[in-house]
Amino acid sequence: MTAAHWLYVLGVVVVLVVMGFRRNVVIPCTVFTFLVALAFTGNFVASVQALFTAMLVAATELFGIFLIISVMVAMLKAMQASGADSLMVAPLKRLMVSPLVSYIVLVLATFVISMFFWPTPSVPLVGGLLVPAAVAVGLPPVMGAVAVALAGQGMALAGDLIIQGAPGLTASAAGVDVGLVVVKGGILTLITGAVAIPLAYYLSRNEIRTFAQQVQEVGVAALVGDSYVVRDSALTAPHMRGTAVFLSRLTPALMILAILGMIGFNILGGDATALLGGTAVVILVVGSLMTHKASGLDEISEYLGEGLTFAFRVMGPIIPIAGFFFLGGPDTVVRVLGDTAPGFLFDIGEMVSQYIPATGVFAKFGLLIVGIITGLDGSGFSGLPLVGGLAGSLAGGSAQAASTLGAVGQIGAVWCGGGTLVAWSTLVAVAGICGVPVMDVLRKNVVPVLVGLFVATLVAAIVL
Repeated sequence: MTAAHWLYVLGVVVVLVVMGFRRNVVIPCTVFTFLVALAFTGNFVASVQALFTAMLVAATELFGIFLIISVMVAMLKAMQASGADSLMVAPLKRLMVSPLVSYIVLVLATFVISMFFWPTPSVPLVGGLLVPAAVAVGLPPVMGAVAVALAGQGMALAGDLIIQGAPGLTASAAGVDVGLVVVKGGILTLITGAVAIPLAYYLSRNEIRTFAQQVQEVGVAALVGDSYVVRDSALTAPHMRGTAVFLSRLTPALMILAILGMIGFNILGGDATALLGGTAVVILVVGSLMTHKASGLDEISEYLGEGLTFAFRVMGPIIPIAGFFFLGGPDTVVRVLGDTAPGFLFDIGEMVSQYIPATGVFAKFGLLIVGIITGLDGSGFSGLPLVGGLAGSLAGGSAQAASTLGAVGQIGAVWCGGGTLVAWSTLVAVAGICGVPVMDVLRKNVVPVLVGLFVATLVAAIVL
């Protein structure tokens, strides 16, 4: 163990402490990237260069994730211009017949849409169009927000089975195949959701019953305001109706074909992302041209620009953070500090792994706690390089153990920071769209999510 190793350990501890105080960790990661590089190279100029090189390596590793998010958001923007987004979810409104059924519909709709479009871009679609319909039949607005947050920002994002951004980060840092993390992360996040989502409804059953009775007695408008009065699903202008109908049918059809192609041809990882991204580009091009005719040649650039802006605003701070944590991996550190550089975190993990069995309950819950702590920064993704690196180092070369540990850390980080357990995350967007205080949603989420994560981690320790 060298001075650089101990500085790296100190850096990780400082980062976790700063996250615990709900502060951004970009500056601590930048400072310790410099200090570790200086301790290793003994060269001030090379250490300054390492600040940029580490970010460049991280950006290179993560750009595929940035790009798929950008394309998905751009596609959704093109659909919104014609009103196709409204028509696509309009049939679901007819299913809103009771508070419980509405809650289930919100969960399923949010989960499916978030799997393809990511949760944050999907929030206005589901929250703006479906939550008012759910409230009209007696579901309190706060429970509408809970359903959207748990299904989207929690279950869909933590598994990220389609876009595979989260498992891609975890697998890259752990040094294992992304397919392993996709499968195990998917199982664990579904278990978490299967526990948390029903439990959240059960714990609020008396409140829901009272609200439903009041809706029947005084009406939605008198109880919670006009914003929850159900709107007409035909939100498009008459001249756009044909385009909107076509795109609302084309989009799910092509996405289903893409999914069938992934299953039928066993397309996984980056290849699966490329197929989905290419499908989104096709829809984006068709939607732009059909909606704007000749001016679609120019409008598509605006949509792509909005998509990239969104992606970099959400993911941009992860680059310097990932740059620091990528110093811990033997495959990435050599691209920053040279061929003789060791994987600092892996070296430390190998030492620690002598005392922590990689397949034990202690290791699983340790990674869960670390993941939850890293999620406190409100991102959910910034801690994935850390939990992935720890998983790889503790596993002692076992891909199965590393993928299980990484998946546990991943669900902890994303369920927490992705938007269910911290009020300064995208949970704010969910609460805002649903018109309720974010702290009310947070209080509803805490117990169900923590119980769900405990059960999922226990399953991972026993079965996986």
